[in-house]
Amino acid sequence: MGKLSRGRTPVPLRARSVHSGGMRVAVLSDIHGHLPALDAALADVATAGVDRIVVTGDIAAGPMPVPVLERLLGLGERVVWVRGNGDRELYEPTPDPPDPVVPWAAAQLTDALRAHLAGLPLTVTLDVDGLGPTLFCHATPRNDTEVALVDSALARWAEVLADRPEQTVVLGHTHMPFARLANRVLVVNPGSVGMPYGRSGAHWAVLGPGVELRRSTYDVAAACAVLRTGGYPGVEEWLDAYVRQTFGDDEALAVFGPRDGRQS
Repeated sequence: MGKLSRGRTPVPLRARSVHSGGMRVAVLSDIHGHLPALDAALADVATAGVDRIVVTGDIAAGPMPVPVLERLLGLGERVVWVRGNGDRELYEPTPDPPDPVVPWAAAQLTDALRAHLAGLPLTVTLDVDGLGPTLFCHATPRNDTEVALVDSALARWAEVLADRPEQTVVLGHTHMPFARLANRVLVVNPGSVGMPYGRSGAHWAVLGPGVELRRSTYDVAAACAVLRTGGYPGVEEWLDAYVRQTFGDDEALAVFGPRDGRQS
């Protein structure tokens, strides 16, 4: 979960490789239980001409965890799932949760939904039109909590992408959209659907044959009314922080920057 809070201990997870031929892909990351934002993004995805929707983690830890999971599960095999640290924390409770919404969201899950999250992989590789084999992960290819940013040094990118053969890597976690070259690898972060930093709206991306960073807008007042129905007791504070306003890029980089190993 790319919240502006202190980091968690990296936990290695397994990976899965999927080879399906060149395709056009929509990438949705860091939905965080925000159903109205997800629905806004999905409405635009429906007109984007994509073959698959890749969800790169931190899916349900927010005010409407069950409706978000059910909405995505209802799309069937069109959705390719990747697990984030926020998903892991829903079925592996910790004594010091990073956010009060996490234990609450965990308690809402059915056993079937919890098992679904527990079965998700750390990485997925798809053959994307124009980009070739493309790696999708949440934070970095090697664990779900590391931080690498748009302004991270090339040495940091070389470290977190070491031994990966893919020339395109798509990740989330830090909630800030960007596309950059790092040591000849194209790195893409679609930004966050549900908890955006820098600019409001549901951020996502389309891959194939190039990269398009997209943003779907929605009625904020109507979204707040829907999110209140989820029952989360801290919903007004959550809405203030992530829906009615957003953290700026400068705030996010100031908090996340020290976590990528840079010198202060």
